[in-house]
Amino acid sequence: MKKWAVSAIIYLLVVVAGYSVYASLTGQEKTDNAHKQTENHETEGHAADEHEGAHEEDHGGHGDHAAMESEVTAKAGVTNEEIIIELKDQQGNAVSDLEVNHEKLLHLIVVDDHLEQYVHLHPEQVKPGTFKIKHSLPEGSYKAFIDIKPKNLAYAVKPVPFTIGVEGKEHAHPQLTPDAVLEKEVDGYKVTLNSSEWKAGKDVTLTFNLHGKQVEPYLGAMGHVVILDESGEKYLHVHPANENETIFETSFEQPGIYKIWAEFKQNGKVRVFPFVVEVK
Repeated sequence: MKKWAVSAIIYLLVVVAGYSVYASLTGQEKTDNAHKQTENHETEGHAADEHEGAHEEDHGGHGDHAAMESEVTAKAGVTNEEIIIELKDQQGNAVSDLEVNHEKLLHLIVVDDHLEQYVHLHPEQVKPGTFKIKHSLPEGSYKAFIDIKPKNLAYAVKPVPFTIGVEGKEHAHPQLTPDAVLEKEVDGYKVTLNSSEWKAGKDVTLTFNLHGKQVEPYLGAMGHVVILDESGEKYLHVHPANENETIFETSFEQPGIYKIWAEFKQNGKVRVFPFVVEVK
């Protein structure tokens, strides 16, 4: 074989071998980069999960806002000038094993569709899972908030609509207007509301100044505060932070207009002081 042919074959073999080595090294580098990207992604995802878990833990103390699936169905109806409350579990059985909550088994908050009328009632249990109470509400559409603490069953307070008299035609509800001054007077008793801030997603302290008027214990507390959003769907029932002051702590999940009813017992009578606020 001629020398030039041998040289050509050797040159070709060197080129092929060099390309094979190059391809092998390049493929390994791509594989290593892919592994690194996967590891980085997993690490970032794990860190994000840890951050999210820590965030949930930090904000897990606001039970009034917890979105839970209720294991108790609460219904409200009206018959013979009585409001009737029925409590049943998911199997349709009467729910009667309730904890006493601020001296009562059941607190019934009723508001009209305009959030103008407000009553706080305490029906009596007439048989397992059934409560009744007489009322003097005028005809109209209402929402009941049945505040209970069932034993060993999850429960979330939700609005239960009911009607007294003939149900009228639907009509637009006037929007709530935030109060320019958070001060109310009822029967000559004045109450001023001060807040740490009106911001959603943050802890909010509500301080009520009763202007020197003595407040008396009412249902095991120095007052009660009920809060509803403008649509009457989100419900909060807040009690004082301690036994000696009319200071309440809560939080608002979403910005919007809210109505606050503060109940205080003074000189033997419970009075309700309504406020409308804007949370930003």
